Amino acid sequence: MRTVDLFCGCGGLSLGFSKAGFNVVAAYDNWRAALKTYGLNFKHKAEMLDLKDVALSVDTISKDNPDIIIGGPPCQDFSSAGKRDENNGRGDLTVCFAEIVSRIRPEWFVMENVERIVKTEKLQTAKDIFRNAGYGMSQAVLDASLCGVPQKRKRFILIGAQGKNDGFMEPVLKKNLADRPMTVADYLGDSLGLEFYYRHPRSYARRGIFSIYEPSPTIRGVNRPIPKGYVIKHNDPIKSIEGVRPLTTIERSYIQTFPKTFRFYGNKTELEQMIGNAVPVNLGYYVANAIKEYLNAE
Repeated sequence: MRTVDLFCGCGGLSLGFSKAGFNVVAAYDNWRAALKTYGLNFKHKAEMLDLKDVALSVDTISKDNPDIIIGGPPCQDFSSAGKRDENNGRGDLTVCFAEIVSRIRPEWFVMENVERIVKTEKLQTAKDIFRNAGYGMSQAVLDASLCGVPQKRKRFILIGAQGKNDGFMEPVLKKNLADRPMTVADYLGDSLGLEFYYRHPRSYARRGIFSIYEPSPTIRGVNRPIPKGYVIKHNDPIKSIEGVRPLTTIERSYIQTFPKTFRFYGNKTELEQMIGNAVPVNLGYYVANAIKEYLNAE
């Protein structure tokens, strides 16, 4: 299927769909550093495009003749890490994604976002647009740690297809989930050279030390050193912070299941943001395989 990735970032969703055999032919975003990274790793075109400009976007993307449009509109306005104001401006990009898809009308679309989007009016507006364009939809909140990713990361997935009934994909989306969460050690073994690492908590009341024998907490767009005088919490799996360190930027990309051969471009802040914002590659692969399984069953 000819696949176009909108809000492609550094390419996690594209790489997952490519691994599953989808023919990704184009990608678009409005973030230069992410597009530069994307271009270092894919041979198809990746272009700057202001996806808020729906008319221009439709004219540009229609030329790619997509069978499926995939994408993760920026989610900061819905995220627990943000201000949770869906009217801040970026929430509008979810509606823009729906408008673009509804006007181009590929056979399929996949939209990825944070779990909290289910509580927003923007999602309901987007779904109304999709429905009016003839799409039946299936949705699920997937825990990435049950989808081949060594990370507790819940993501909202909305899949649409022309002429289908709502809920058509939900059984296949859920049937291949793992029986238990994947740990860092399951995925990377002892290749990190550590057993415990620091991940900066959102609140100092929460623990900040994690073991490779559990899933990583959600990779975010910030990565800070252990503060001086860090007080060990009752549920930190250590008695001393000696030898404990944060994961490096590149190690964090491994937790997002980017391959070690993947090349990144940008300064440290840009890299942390694009890695933290990325769709885990194996989560994209899981969703793409679910679509393939559904099509093969048909």
